[in-house]
Amino acid sequence: MNTDTNRLLLVDQCQTLKQDLRARRDDLTQVHSTRLHRSLSWLKAASEQLQTNNIDQAFINLWISFSACFYIEGDEPIAPFIEKLIALDDQQRIYTCLWNEYSGSVKALIKNPYVFAEFWQAQRLIGEEKEGSNNAGNGKPTWRISFDQSSVEALNCLSRKKIAPLFSIVLDRLYVLRNQVLQGGATYQSQVNREQVEDGVALLSSIMPIIISIMLNSSDEDWGDIAYPVI
Repeated sequence: MNTDTNRLLLVDQCQTLKQDLRARRDDLTQVHSTRLHRSLSWLKAASEQLQTNNIDQAFINLWISFSACFYIEGDEPIAPFIEKLIALDDQQRIYTCLWNEYSGSVKALIKNPYVFAEFWQAQRLIGEEKEGSNNAGNGKPTWRISFDQSSVEALNCLSRKKIAPLFSIVLDRLYVLRNQVLQGGATYQSQVNREQVEDGVALLSSIMPIIISIMLNSSDEDWGDIAYPVI
């Protein structure tokens, strides 16, 4: 999906979700309403950044939108949140999104070593010990073996409709990208490694409206407290 199409679709989706949230506000708890309102506000901000093709800011806003949906406090695991989303996604919209995006942004992220955590861990070992000492018996660096296994696992999950494990693999890649961008590990609007930021934006732009919609239509579920309530 090109940037213009992505932007226009996201603008329409934000408007629709905003109207749905207003229409159903009386059916939602204050906590759930606040959570979705915050997430939607950052999603709308991302759509505005895409209008000027500012993908760095768009990615930041999209990640905050995602974080607003599940963040509570501390080191809460994300797996239960993902599993709940998948269980409530009776139309399999998340799977359809990942399937449709697999030939593009999903596959690109999975095949990109620069958003693979073990790649960077291996780079940090260089200087402390030779990378050759961290090689497996076949001569490949251990991170490369894990990287290849992860790519195969993702494809198997896709073909077998194992949605939660596939989504978790994708999120692992996005989390590394998140760390690069939000923790100063990348230059603003740099021409270096633009591909992963563009792929991250494409995927999050596609999947965030689905996540918000699922949560909006599952207001009777316990989505937990929010770390910073309105006071």
